[in-house]
Amino acid sequence: MMDWTDRHCRFFHRQLTRRALLYTEMVTAEAILHGERQRLIGFNRAEHPVALQLGGSDPGKLAHASAIGESWGFDEINLNVGCPSDRVQEGRFGACLMAEPDLVAKCILAMREAVRIPVTVKCRIGIDDQDGEADFQRFIDMVAEAGCEHFIVHARKAWLKGLSPKENREIPPLDYARVYRLKQVRPHLTVVINGGIGSLEEAEDHLRHVDGVMLGRAAYQTPYLLADVDRRFFGADTPKPTRTDALRGLVGYVEAHLARGGRLNNIVRHTLGLMHGLKGARQFRRHFSENATGEGAGLDVLLEAIQMVEQAEAWQRERLVPAGPVEQVAS
Repeated sequence: MMDWTDRHCRFFHRQLTRRALLYTEMVTAEAILHGERQRLIGFNRAEHPVALQLGGSDPGKLAHASAIGESWGFDEINLNVGCPSDRVQEGRFGACLMAEPDLVAKCILAMREAVRIPVTVKCRIGIDDQDGEADFQRFIDMVAEAGCEHFIVHARKAWLKGLSPKENREIPPLDYARVYRLKQVRPHLTVVINGGIGSLEEAEDHLRHVDGVMLGRAAYQTPYLLADVDRRFFGADTPKPTRTDALRGLVGYVEAHLARGGRLNNIVRHTLGLMHGLKGARQFRRHFSENATGEGAGLDVLLEAIQMVEQAEAWQRERLVPAGPVEQVAS
């Protein structure tokens, strides 16, 4: 998600889940070949497992960018052919490529030949008037023939003309059943579903039909749901991290970022949804909005926020603890 899942967001999310696969923002192959790589694709080792999401339509450039991504230590390379923004279309990448499955297949083949790590595709169920079941399966089959075995499918079509990127995330109706049918007719493929999934309960329901679930806005806007992921889906026996744990895990990271000349808000802006559903959430957000955005904002702002969260969690625990032993009455 552009401007959302940057390296700071991913480091924060990693404080809540150690097992979920994290994805970078989409970065164009051209930018990786000619841009400042540390800024574009640099990441902290604590983020693993993490996938590099690429945009582009030139097989050679995508192959080169994939090889660079592998050399930087990414665990997966993902080709995004699902983003519907105008800027992406002008560059001939993103969702518009679903109209050219043969080109996508050439890109995947070149990328797979350049790296040893998995190469995956993120797509929609269709675009514009090319949104029939046969169109969708034809796209999948042609790309799969090039060696891609892993598809992340946003269960909405994209209207490339007439809808904004925001509208394309909300207006086209969700069709989860089409993604389920893809898994049924192509059981050898790994199929991950995406789009409008707002809770781990919904994710569990989807996993009865597909191999995986990708969370986007829900994970960003209500990040504490990630704290249940490792135990619920991966069988981890480690304690569930608290919100306070997650913020404390940022202290050293923030110190290092500030020492390099970075701004506090670069990091803490990604934590604003952490208190969602907890008493004091509004004050928590206000604290950062008022104190973290200035040029001189320092670690003390984060430490004060940690105290706020710690108090809120203590208050919540007190509410959940019974007042006293319940008298047992024999019948």
